[in-house]
Amino acid sequence: YEHFRDCLSSVLIERLTSKPPSRKFRRRAAKQASKKNSQDLVDSTTTTSAVETAEELSEFIDYIARSIFTTLPTQLQHLTHRSIAEQPNTAYQSPFTSTTTSTLLTTLDPSITDSLHAYSILSSMTTIHSLLSPVLTTYFALCTTPPPPPSSTKATTTACELCDRDWINLTYHHLIPRMVHAKAVKRGWHRADELQNVAWLCGACHRFVHRFAVHEDLARRYYTVELLLEQREVAAFAEWVGRLRWKGR
Repeated sequence: YEHFRDCLSSVLIERLTSKPPSRKFRRRAAKQASKKNSQDLVDSTTTTSAVETAEELSEFIDYIARSIFTTLPTQLQHLTHRSIAEQPNTAYQSPFTSTTTSTLLTTLDPSITDSLHAYSILSSMTTIHSLLSPVLTTYFALCTTPPPPPSSTKATTTACELCDRDWINLTYHHLIPRMVHAKAVKRGWHRADELQNVAWLCGACHRFVHRFAVHEDLARRYYTVELLLEQREVAAFAEWVGRLRWKGR
């Protein structure tokens, strides 16, 4: 579940930061833990505190993620690299399409879609299936792909190198994007032995970095964590997303 929540939160945060919602976040009133539907939405406590706002967003994301995840078939809820290796002919193939996703979520509570529309995460031109298909594709890859080769930085990295969250899954970000490796060496921006330098980032920060600058600019101007954090926009996002915490169950 934690893997799926991380994948979904990256997409939700990206959409919310691109176009902030016009409404305060609401969450389900958890009166009956065994029930997954027919519960009324209640207003979160109104506050101007950034910490409390981040807490409300965390609860909202956790509620959406759990509601969707528990609707998925059991096999998808327990994906591992070993399970796919032992059953290569699984019925689920990546990448997931909107059509495939729609067949997996036939019992999803309609209130989830309503909530995503309410906060402008979905629009009239976007379905929940098109929103979730890349999330499922990323989740599938995260659960079934063997770990990347060992890196000199991974051994000492226990937290996202931008937001400093140490309890969330990390992925490696090529500080010099692979798409411009040849150009970087040819034009003298970097030596060949520098091309594999990576930063270990959470999904939300990883997505933000690639929205912040194109590959060539990342290679020429923002090729270290320090250079990234010198940018006000990056530092502000890292500070904000670092406040998000998932409540224990």
